[in-house]
Amino acid sequence: MDIKVEKYGQYHEQNLYEFTLVNDQGLVVKLLNYGATLEQVLMPGQAGRQNLVLSLPSRLDYSKERNFLGGTVGRVVGRIRGHIWHCGSKDVVLAMNEGKNHIHGGNDGLDQQVYNFRINKSPEKIEVIFTFLDPAGHNSYPGNLKLEVKYIMNNDNQLKYQIRAKSDETTLFNPTNHTYFALDQPNNIFDTTLIIAADYFKPLDKEHLPYEGWLSVDNTAFDFRKGQKLANVINSTDKQIISEGGLNHPFLLTNGDKFAAKLEARNHRVTMTTTAPSMVVYTANHFDGTGVAKNIDKFAGIALECQYPPVSGNDLSAITLLAGEEFYLENIWNFE
Repeated sequence: MDIKVEKYGQYHEQNLYEFTLVNDQGLVVKLLNYGATLEQVLMPGQAGRQNLVLSLPSRLDYSKERNFLGGTVGRVVGRIRGHIWHCGSKDVVLAMNEGKNHIHGGNDGLDQQVYNFRINKSPEKIEVIFTFLDPAGHNSYPGNLKLEVKYIMNNDNQLKYQIRAKSDETTLFNPTNHTYFALDQPNNIFDTTLIIAADYFKPLDKEHLPYEGWLSVDNTAFDFRKGQKLANVINSTDKQIISEGGLNHPFLLTNGDKFAAKLEARNHRVTMTTTAPSMVVYTANHFDGTGVAKNIDKFAGIALECQYPPVSGNDLSAITLLAGEEFYLENIWNFE
């Protein structure tokens, strides 16, 4: 096990660092303290190392344009309808940064912050721990939020991602890691098979928000329990798939800490477990090869965003973090 730390620039007068972790099997994981980001996962194979996640052309690009690739997104990932949170006797007015709604924590979210860090290394594993204090009022969220994001790599080609957080005031908190997996690069995800341990999903309205409760996946395009090729789903005649231009939907996990999802391509696989109760699956529907992400086209990758379910109405109690309460989320990715 080895790790290299390299300073590569500055953002708002704060130093930016890249972390290169290598295990005894030759797996290479690259992290950034910008956004507590998973930048690359380089898996050894017959043709050399292959990157299994979508990455921007340069590490310097991550702070130039907000693309969420591999970032820690929050305080609240996804959309909040109407941007106003009724918290007890007061109303918290959040930024309207997508029409009339609030999305991905505001215009300066957790994926855009520069984190402090420390490293723990042993013969069996390497830990990179990112920390950040998100001050009260930032993006209009109440409470000073202490955040810790930890990546742990071992010699079994396993990568753990852990989030711990605590606020001194009641606030909203529902973060995720926004890595896009791309196991068959430079090809798109059409030939990748997705398996999800989920019996229910939520449909979306024209604002990409859930508009009713959980629906059964039985006899729908959303039944991934036995696995489906993503091409068959993306090209289906399902009205929800057509409306979203692909997948962008929440799934209720049946037993995510045992098995949540699996992606299978020709040469590589990734299996995922999580402590989160749900997963939003997004097939990179908006990318078009422009901007900083000029190397990324539509359907180039797939995000498996483990989180608490996006809310259907105005009741945000499920994503409310009480003062002094500790938040914890863990994802585990096993790469083959």
